[in-house]
Amino acid sequence: MSYHPDLLAQFLALPQGDKIQAEYVWIDGDGGLRSKTTTVTKKVTSINDLRVWDFDGSSTNQAPGGDSDIYLRPAAIFKDPFRGGENILVLAECYNNDGTPNRTNYRHHAKKVMDQAKEFEPWFGIEQEYTLFDMDGTPYGWPKGGFPGPQGPYYCGAGAGKVFARDLIEAHYRACLYAGINISGINAEVMPSQWEYQVGPCEGISMGDHLWMSRYLLVRIAEQWGIKVSFHPKPLQGDWNGAGAHTNYSTKAMREPGGIKAIEAAIEKLSKRHDEHIAVYGEDNDLRLTGRHETGHIGSFSSGVANRGASIRIPRHVAAQGMGYLEDRRPASNIDPYRVTGIIIETTCIL
Repeated sequence: MSYHPDLLAQFLALPQGDKIQAEYVWIDGDGGLRSKTTTVTKKVTSINDLRVWDFDGSSTNQAPGGDSDIYLRPAAIFKDPFRGGENILVLAECYNNDGTPNRTNYRHHAKKVMDQAKEFEPWFGIEQEYTLFDMDGTPYGWPKGGFPGPQGPYYCGAGAGKVFARDLIEAHYRACLYAGINISGINAEVMPSQWEYQVGPCEGISMGDHLWMSRYLLVRIAEQWGIKVSFHPKPLQGDWNGAGAHTNYSTKAMREPGGIKAIEAAIEKLSKRHDEHIAVYGEDNDLRLTGRHETGHIGSFSSGVANRGASIRIPRHVAAQGMGYLEDRRPASNIDPYRVTGIIIETTCIL
């Protein structure tokens, strides 16, 4: 393990004058996260204070070697929990040198869609599941060369042998709160060494911004622990739960009295574009959406009240109150949230 917090601490305590470190974070050509730092000469109060930067896209699977410059346009700012002070994290969009969005930039289209649907006041909440692995590729905390006991005691568990890496998870939670990410909760999941955190409610494009930055914080913190984070929807074959990114969604009409009618109308629209949604709901999602382990089958659309085996679930309290939100249980843990929130808005508010 190469991280030495005891050695680093004295240097992070040094004054840095009026200068600010801005860590630009972006999504690469394989759906991973990259970042690099620049020095800013004064405190940053808006994205307009930040320059458009660039990087070598040929090293991130985003451009050919002969025309490799990709530009980073600041899109959202968060406080930096690693450096503290006035230092910041900058979520940036990727653009080609001709001004067009890079093929990996799904935020550009999602922002257009959200602007079109602004009058609907769409809110989202995403439940991000993920799995922790040791550096040797085995699930974190599992017996080497063997398996833990069957699923049952691990979900929301407490006690040794039931939960793994709680210190890492607590660190991530607090880092998200410090950064300004709208994280709303955490829990241990059904499979041992699998966890979930929830981000939201977030309005419009901010859902994708907050989820991507929360992922960045997670992998950076896990790096310090010497633990790898997997967002694969079925990280282990067999009788183990997969990992999803259940997406909760509502419009202003759904949240008002009588909103159940708007919820039912949205579900009807979603039912007619099942295949189009599945196409952008994550890679290898067919391994997860089998109709088992609290999932609906990838080949069919279904909905129901309090049914965790359905494509769309109406929570029991929503049905009882006649207003609220719906839960789309189809998205996989490795989704691009811009694509998911964008197509939900297209389907229910625009088309």
